[in-house]
Amino acid sequence: MAHHKSARKRIRRNGAKTQINIARRSRVRSFLKQVELAIAAGDRDAARDALKSAQPEIMRGVTKGVLHRNTAARRIGRLNARIKAMG
Repeated sequence: MAHHKSARKRIRRNGAKTQINIARRSRVRSFLKQVELAIAAGDRDAARDALKSAQPEIMRGVTKGVLHRNTAARRIGRLNARIKAMG
């Protein structure tokens, strides 16, 4: 248990920040899942549109520190390659 006032405050702030990061990560995953479902359905146009809407959300995750930039770039690149291969 924290004994200093600043340490208690830090515990509170960490908890709040964790909740925010969980929500952001969940949002990114939801957008990725939409792209995955469109690819699985075989609908190239829907997959392209889903990726177009997911891309800014993924990069926002990078900006907010939820994802590493290389991880985001890799995911976007692989999804893009899978969509191109559908043709």
